[in-house]
Amino acid sequence: MCYDQGAKLPYKVIGGEPVPVSYSAEDVFSKIKHDQIKFIDLQFTGLRGRFHHTTISANLFTPQQMQDGLPKLDGSSIVGFASIEDSDMVLKPDPTTFAIIPWMGNAKTARLICDVYWGKDKGRLESDPRGIAQKAEKYLKTQGFDNSYWGPEVEFFVFDKITWDVLTPYKGQSYSIESKEAPWNQEGKGYPMALKKGYYPSTPADTLTEFRNDCVECLNEYFGILCDNHHHEVATAGQCEIDIRYDNLTNAADGAQTYKYVIRNIAKKYDKVATMMPKPISMDAGSGMHTNVSLWKNDKNMFYDKDDKEEVSQIARYYCGGIMNHARALSAIVAPTTNSYHRLVPGYEAPVYIAWSPSNRSAIIRIPSHFKGEKYSKIKRIEFRAPDPSSNPYLVFAAVQAAGLDGIKKKMDPGDPVYEDIYKMTKAQRVAKGIKDLPATLGEALDELENDRKFLAPIFSNETIDRIIEIERADDHEISIRPHPHEFYLYFDI
Repeated sequence: MCYDQGAKLPYKVIGGEPVPVSYSAEDVFSKIKHDQIKFIDLQFTGLRGRFHHTTISANLFTPQQMQDGLPKLDGSSIVGFASIEDSDMVLKPDPTTFAIIPWMGNAKTARLICDVYWGKDKGRLESDPRGIAQKAEKYLKTQGFDNSYWGPEVEFFVFDKITWDVLTPYKGQSYSIESKEAPWNQEGKGYPMALKKGYYPSTPADTLTEFRNDCVECLNEYFGILCDNHHHEVATAGQCEIDIRYDNLTNAADGAQTYKYVIRNIAKKYDKVATMMPKPISMDAGSGMHTNVSLWKNDKNMFYDKDDKEEVSQIARYYCGGIMNHARALSAIVAPTTNSYHRLVPGYEAPVYIAWSPSNRSAIIRIPSHFKGEKYSKIKRIEFRAPDPSSNPYLVFAAVQAAGLDGIKKKMDPGDPVYEDIYKMTKAQRVAKGIKDLPATLGEALDELENDRKFLAPIFSNETIDRIIEIERADDHEISIRPHPHEFYLYFDI
């Protein structure tokens, strides 16, 4: 897939590593003129995690609008933002997010991610997810740290075609997934993968290598999101993962949102469809968004301790303790859909049990342990395995930060690490070790968030949490009142 080579994002080298150039407002207007940009796509994220946009003519875009924002948003039309009687909002572009969109054709278009403000100089919209992420970064500094680094591992599916029928419920409800890689493929061509047998297959069984190559090229060279690895994931029918480089909290969330945006658009170019739905295929692995985090102060990774057996500092342990203590409430934010809880079941490499461990993927928190020694101190981190890609990364990172910092502040000890395969333990063995379960349903997770929300107060307003709960309760109700097709198989002759 060929893109305009002149539009690529320049890099500089810091500490021997490539870093994408960050544009100032002046740089943006210079690029608009130099690259003959015709349109500017103003992008922002809603509370549910969906990317939204409006497009303006580049020749009408002014430095004053960059500074003060553009009156382009009816907040009542974005779920969770505002009511209709007070809905005038302003989009303020962030010049550091400028990127040329390479697939937009003859009319050159660039994007800018925006912060959302109330109109009439009433300040920042409290439920703007990007604002919540930025608030989390500011709160971190009040707790004695300089920065945090976040690396989401976003998994997704790419199908040849998917159809569903839910609008004619009295005729039945159904969905259909088509994929050349799937064992139910009827074409008789290719090398279908069995359920849960899709990890790292070679071509030609892996039909999406070129697709992922194009995604990586686009992310690296046009959007400044560095990718160091991509591969087919465990599930059949086109499950993929592209690993993106860690960054600070807000930048990492911008990156995760851009990642989803790029993947969907390049899938369209291939006449395919990509989905971040956590569990589209029954009896197979689901898609996660494992979230890696470390805290830094004075250029030092505060999660590393060379004198500890596992090289894990006490600060990191307390951070784990905070996540574990609030894990059931966090579920409503990091696994925010009814479909999320089809993924969070034993037997599919998804975390179910609230425990921590080095290397052990059956625990909700894993401490990656590929390397040891001080020369690898900078990569010591916590991997929180509960989030999935249907979640809003701005909210996920902010909520996890709140939980972890609450653990540090209150010295919440996570207990001993668990080295055994928790999936193989009996319930009695788990109880003896104090290992609790994540919620089994979205409704249960929302009940937990209702009762355990105080830890979020330094970052999330109470009104924002209420809106999250209200939105997700509506989804839970939508599913609970409808019969499932499999229920006819189980119960029709009862």
